[in-house]
Amino acid sequence: MGCTNLVLHVRLFVTLMVILAGTFCAVGDTDVVDVAAISSLYVALGSPPLLGWKPVGGDPCFEMWQGVGCVFSNITSIRLDGLNLGGELGSNLNFPSILEIDLSNNHIGGPIPFTLPPTLTSLSLSGNQLNGSIPDALSLLTQLSHLDLSNNNLSGQLPSSTGTLSSLTTLYLQNNQLSGTLYVLQDLPLQDLNIENNSFSGPIPPKLLSVPIFRKDGNPFNTSVIPSPAAAPSPAAMAPSPGKSPWRVANSPSSPTASMLASARKSFIAKNIIWIAGAGLLIFILLGVCIFMLWCFKRRPEKKNAKKQNVSVFESPLHKPTCSDTSFEATNQEVKAVEKPSLVSEVLNRKTNLIPKVQDEQGKYVKTASATSQYNHGSELINTSEASKLSHLQPPPRPYPMTQSQKLILNPAIPAKGSEINDKTCSLEVYSIASLQQYTNSFSQENFIGEGTLGPVYRAEFPDGKILAVRKLDATASMEQNHEQFLQLVSNISKIQHPNIVKFTGYCTEYSQRLLVYEYCSNGTLHDALHGDSECRIRLTWNARIQVALGAARALEYMHENFRPPIVHRNFKSANVLLNDNLEVCISDCGLGPLLSSGSAGQLSGRLLTAYGYSAPEFEFGSYTHQSDVFSFGVVMLELLTGRKSHDRSLPRGEQILVRWAVPQLHDIDALSKMVDPSLNGAYPMKSLSRFADIVSSCVQHEPEFRPAMSEVVQDLLRMM
Repeated sequence: MGCTNLVLHVRLFVTLMVILAGTFCAVGDTDVVDVAAISSLYVALGSPPLLGWKPVGGDPCFEMWQGVGCVFSNITSIRLDGLNLGGELGSNLNFPSILEIDLSNNHIGGPIPFTLPPTLTSLSLSGNQLNGSIPDALSLLTQLSHLDLSNNNLSGQLPSSTGTLSSLTTLYLQNNQLSGTLYVLQDLPLQDLNIENNSFSGPIPPKLLSVPIFRKDGNPFNTSVIPSPAAAPSPAAMAPSPGKSPWRVANSPSSPTASMLASARKSFIAKNIIWIAGAGLLIFILLGVCIFMLWCFKRRPEKKNAKKQNVSVFESPLHKPTCSDTSFEATNQEVKAVEKPSLVSEVLNRKTNLIPKVQDEQGKYVKTASATSQYNHGSELINTSEASKLSHLQPPPRPYPMTQSQKLILNPAIPAKGSEINDKTCSLEVYSIASLQQYTNSFSQENFIGEGTLGPVYRAEFPDGKILAVRKLDATASMEQNHEQFLQLVSNISKIQHPNIVKFTGYCTEYSQRLLVYEYCSNGTLHDALHGDSECRIRLTWNARIQVALGAARALEYMHENFRPPIVHRNFKSANVLLNDNLEVCISDCGLGPLLSSGSAGQLSGRLLTAYGYSAPEFEFGSYTHQSDVFSFGVVMLELLTGRKSHDRSLPRGEQILVRWAVPQLHDIDALSKMVDPSLNGAYPMKSLSRFADIVSSCVQHEPEFRPAMSEVVQDLLRMM
């Protein structure tokens, strides 16, 4: 009997080790963040007929999708030049390890995404129909050496962040509608620069005249431009041969980009070989230890083993989005009633955890059965003990046409319509991708509101005439949280309720996409009101500016001192101060701190906050507290006072960072008068101006402990009314 039990124990252990080894050795599967990004790109391009490409799921590296290059499980290049592609680039190009993107000579329209992969060394988007301006987020591409945006419809000035591309050697901007001066390029290590046929003006910076290949014809430069030095080599001598495009030359086997790619491949291979060998050794040691223990103890009670094999996926209840801790009792009872799967089923279900649901006419969800479904890469095969109970249920007409392969599925942790959050304080809607896609006109450029740190925001007009704002969270931010963590975040956001905070109305989570839905503020952001073009600017009187500061201060006071647990905003700036129909303040991005404080999204938000002049001094050392929010609030007050941007590289060097320029002058009455926004035309009381400056000065103190609490700031502003 003892030998029989020992054999059974060994067999069970070997089975577990096989499963474990399969999990360890699945290095061929493409990284989930890469899959989400490439699926998003495919949908944005209009789902063209590319070999292997899919709108949902798939394994780009293992299946060798057309134009996709990989190193083990990471996508490192995408080359789809000259394939007659249309659509747009979308907003999710968050490939964590990509080095090259070549989408040149197609028909791609729309703007360049606000966020681009910081690992890029080569980016070619030439010969398309891209419009809008070049995004400021270029400052994050510190490894970029080759950038080709030629032959598009790009307009506006070169962003000041272009001057931070310290590795850029090749820049092609010809045949666009770009304007302004070229001073942002003068300190770059350029070897090949083409700006022909644009609207650049002003004198050519002397430093650019030493660029070996510099083509500049077709621009209205000043006639007093210094001629190029005679010693500079001619463009013809250094230009690539007619048979090769600049992109191909830049990526030839001898180029720096190719060398970096080869080095990356070697590094990946070495690391994975070591990792696999270590995993194999660990499994061998564990196997030996367990066999020895089993030999010593010989057997364990059969009932315990049986119990271990009958582990339920839902042994601990999932946390649902709630307004209070007692919500969703009915949903939890349904979850507990689910049949417990076997051990192998548990491994599969933890990847999907899906329960089938159908849609009502409003695009929300109703549960069809309390059954555990198993899906494999989006297939429609449903393995469930109660599948027969679903056969008679037919979904009502959809508000948006869906193909058969796009059957909408919702995680069981998401409440059905019948169990949505409904109490006296708040109510959340659960939207489908299909409905939001319909109400935003397929997330079209016409409905695009703006690009935030965590992703783009779109205007959604519903059938009843109601207008909401939909934020599509970038995969970089959202994929670092698992499903339960995201639902916990949704629950926490739903509890934040204040007249000066944008109301959160619902969410959607499907196809690895995560979207948050808010009330719409018709007058845009404070940043646009103060610094936008003539169509966006709003004439704010002095009293209106005090009211704006007071509304923002009350929102921060609520989060810091009245809400439990207290909330740190982490991303307070004028672009997150929204204005409604009555010019009342509504602060956005409240409660999104967990997304802004971890991983690559945290690095991005931190660098942008610093780049735009809102970060407190302590942020350089990785510290961010309530007092850091107070500092950022002080910078926004300076924008209200001066009408200047928090960081403006078009100004002289000593005036570019607003807080550094303004603070030394706040207590000099003559200097203070000269700092005031000229658009006010002197229509303000000097005493009120002085008090406003005192509040600003206290908020932007270098030492955090010397800054006031937001409740003090609110009282000071109230005394000015």
